[in-house]
Amino acid sequence: MSAMADAPALAKQWLERIHALRLDRRIRVMNVCGGHERSIALAGLRAALPRQIELIPGPGCPVCVCPEEDIHAAIELALRSNVTVVAFGDMLRVPANVPKRAPRSLQQAHAAGGDVRPIASPSEAAKIARARPDREVVFFAAGFETTTAPVAALLAEGLPPNLSLLLSGRLTWPAIAMLLASQAAGFDALIAPGHVATIMGPEQWRFVPEDYGIPCAVAGFEADSLLAALYSVLRQHIEGHAFLDNCYGQVAKPGGNPTARRLLHETLDVVDAKWRGIGTIARSGFALKPELQAVDALRRFDLETDGSRRRSGEMPPGCDCARVVLGRIYPNQCVLYGKACTPRNPIGPCMVSDEGACRIWWSSGIGKAADERAAARY
Repeated sequence: MSAMADAPALAKQWLERIHALRLDRRIRVMNVCGGHERSIALAGLRAALPRQIELIPGPGCPVCVCPEEDIHAAIELALRSNVTVVAFGDMLRVPANVPKRAPRSLQQAHAAGGDVRPIASPSEAAKIARARPDREVVFFAAGFETTTAPVAALLAEGLPPNLSLLLSGRLTWPAIAMLLASQAAGFDALIAPGHVATIMGPEQWRFVPEDYGIPCAVAGFEADSLLAALYSVLRQHIEGHAFLDNCYGQVAKPGGNPTARRLLHETLDVVDAKWRGIGTIARSGFALKPELQAVDALRRFDLETDGSRRRSGEMPPGCDCARVVLGRIYPNQCVLYGKACTPRNPIGPCMVSDEGACRIWWSSGIGKAADERAAARY
């Protein structure tokens, strides 16, 4: 029997083990990854778990925390007659804070005549630039370590002379470190992202148990891996012994991906960086090395991102995406959720991205009516 065929049986076994645990009080478990949240929702894991377990979606959506001023800069560039802006698909619909009737997203900038194109990989940006050497092409590169590593590889290869970067890369772990340092983390255990651990190494998450005594396990994206990680952190919590457990060992190896880490180190610096609606988090962002500043789109086009615009850097009015990202509230506790804000008409970034908790919950059929039931459960 293949490993894929074994997965449902393994998931059932882990679920049975979780139900056999003696849980005498509520245990709050945060997952960092938007892919984890999507798997949890699609598999209906919340309904299948003991009522004492609360699964909290955390800061695992790079689109959701991309600085508003970077989105605004991308829109400005897209409206220039000689510029093509390319970006990963989710970024095209994320709104910026602009005056009425002005394009508020890259999608709307395209409708207004701008040349905006979705891409699936950094290599597509280089291909588009080489096909149009007479035009300036800007790659709006937002993402966490997993998507920033291929951007670093593109930089190492060398960009076409007409291609520049609007870089908005972020590291995942500093947001969790910020929450833990605040002494109001809001969770008792953590499930760490397997895809990030594949690039950076599982050991990047050791600080969670070693510095804060919080159980932590790295998980993949199938139900069996997620449930194995959940069982691990619950056992750690019950036994009072916190450590880092790698439940994605077949993919996430010690040390991560040496080539990807080397390319990140050679082309990018780690700097303090802004997270939309949250503020600046220490050493949480990627920036181009000084010797690569010539490909920085902000410098090439002399754009300002100093935050002087009204509501620059903020979430849209009434939007509670920042508190959703930080695990302070559930998506359906935002007053806009399912009313003014839906995937068809997103107000905040968490309803745009496939990794955003609001979009995941709405796509999974969790509406306003579910809010009272969820609240009663805990």
